[in-house]
This record gives sequence, structure tokens and C-alpha cells, in this order.
Amino acid sequence: MSDSFDTVLDGIVDLRSDTLTVPTSAMRQAMFEAVVGDDVYGEDPTVRRLEALAAQAVGKEAAVYVPSGTMGNQIALRVHTRPGVEVLCGERMHVRQYERAAGAQNAGVQFRSVPDENGVYDPAFVFEASEAVDYHLPPLGLVWIENTHMASGGTPLSPETVAVIAEACRVCGVPLHCDGARIFNAAVALGCSPTELSAGCDTIMFCLSKGLCAPVGSILAGSAALMEVARDARSRLGGGMRQAGVIAAPGILALQTMVDRLSEDHARARHFAEVLADVYPGSVDPEKVCTNIVCARKDRLSPHFLSRFASRGVRAGMIDARTVRFVFHKDVNEAGLARAVREVQALAAEENCNF
Repeated sequence: MSDSFDTVLDGIVDLRSDTLTVPTSAMRQAMFEAVVGDDVYGEDPTVRRLEALAAQAVGKEAAVYVPSGTMGNQIALRVHTRPGVEVLCGERMHVRQYERAAGAQNAGVQFRSVPDENGVYDPAFVFEASEAVDYHLPPLGLVWIENTHMASGGTPLSPETVAVIAEACRVCGVPLHCDGARIFNAAVALGCSPTELSAGCDTIMFCLSKGLCAPVGSILAGSAALMEVARDARSRLGGGMRQAGVIAAPGILALQTMVDRLSEDHARARHFAEVLADVYPGSVDPEKVCTNIVCARKDRLSPHFLSRFASRGVRAGMIDARTVRFVFHKDVNEAGLARAVREVQALAAEENCNF
């Protein structure tokens, strides 16, 4: 299998998620050659190297390798909070919507959700939530941001935006966590470094298994002291791994070789959004597509759009009852984009939706 896996030759262009990326041949070779040890004992040199590189990439003292982004987020909840406190987050953020209420079960917290339609919320909500205890409401234990903000179409939060929220947290004495599953997409889109985007955050989680193409794994990074607590929490959640160097090795290559190419995914997503907006007016605003995700209004597409699209060899998915999502990634190349464009245009023409 080549490094540029051709989903068109495979017969399917799969836009459901960037988690569908397959590891490159170099990653597979690195897995084969990985030097390993028992990571629970802290003795896997490849895991240790990945954690050091990852911490450096986001400007933090230390990092912990975890099996999934959801586990990284759940560990962040546990190290920052205690049962009975509130976590301020956007109402469409992953930790609230797509982690199966794990925060309530794993950390005993409840979420104070606020409007985040455009990917960010007003920092005034931080001050309001911090004063809640004065009115016999739960105390605020943690503030949460998501960068990029998936549900709004992969919106990247700028360093300035993050800094304003971080300052509000500092004033209120509350920690800030960033769900940075696609933080490298944000950095590439904004022309800045992940370190700039995480500078005001006490912890940050990011995924290696989405656009960066590693087969498995995510990173939680923060201060050395917090990461020691996080390592303990990882064990409690069943995330202690043994000879994990075989899956950490491709994570190293993900950081070293897969970041710069993210701009290709962004360009393809933007092009697709422009076509979609042309044949299905009002479905998406291409000007807001800055990274690799296109979120479209279901009510502006043709009836049975997803099943009809799939019958033409192109898959997409939904993130809620009103939103269809298309995600571009390494394994959707120029031929894959052309196929997706051709089929969406044909579908619109067939159903007389090109108005």
C-alpha cells in the first residue's frame, strides 16, 4: 500500500472522518522496528520519546500518551476537578456531546453549557460561572475550549481568542483545558505554532490518529506535576499500556512528517465547500471553511442525500440531526476530491436542486 492511499481505486471516497486515515509505509516500518519496554513501569523508550516530542510541540513541560482523545479529555477532567463542580464549555463541544456523558460518570462533574455556534463563547460566561457559588449554584472547577471547534466546521481559535479566555480564567482562579484534537490543523490554518495556541492553557489534549495519520493514540500535556497525576488517572481508567512503543513509533512520525501537509486537506475542503454551496445554496458558507471540515445544513441538501451520495461511492456522515459533515484527510487525494465534486454535482442535477 502506498503512502498516498487511493480511496478512489478502492472504490470509495470516505469523508466521514479523518480518523479513517491509514498509517504510511514509513509508519508501518517504524512500528516493526520500534524499541519497546513496559510503559506502565516507565520503561518504553519509544513512548518516552513521543511524550517528550509532544510536550515540546505544544510548549508544555510534560506529556502522557493515552489510547484515545476521549480518555485524554476524561483524565483532564479528573486532574483538574472534583465531584460536584461545574465545567464551563460550549454546548456543541465534544466533551459534552460525543463522550457519552463520561464526565458525569468518570469525574462526577456537570457541564454548564453556553452558546458556541461560531466555535467560541463570550469570556463573560467565565466570570458569570465563577460567581455562581454566591447564589447556591455549583462552583466552577474548570473552563473548556475546543480548537479546532468541530461542530462549527473545524473553526480555528486564534491565539488572541484563547488568550482572552485564559485571562478570564486567571482572574477567576480557574484552570483552562483545551480539547485540541485538531490543534495542528488550527496552527496550520492560522499560520502560528501549537505552542502559541496552548500558551494560556493549563492542559491540552491532541490526537495523533486523525489528520496526523497515526493508527492510534492521543496526547495530554501540561505541567510535570499535573502529568504525574494524569498518569495515575490513566491507570485508573484502564489506560496503562505495556510494550506501547509499537503504536507510539508512528506517533513520532506523525509529529515529524504529517503536519505540513494538513494545508492540502484544508484546500480540498474549501474547494468542496464552494461546490456544495453552488449546487445547494445556503447549505454552507465556504468563507467559514478554514480547516479540513465542512459542516452543511441538512435541510438545504436534497432528501436522502447521504444514502444517495453513498450509492455513488462517496461517504459522509452526520454529527447531529441537522448537520451533515464532510472531512478531508490524507487518504482523500486530488482524485478523491474530483470524484466527490463530480458526484455531488451529478446528484444535485439529478434531483433538480441546482437552483
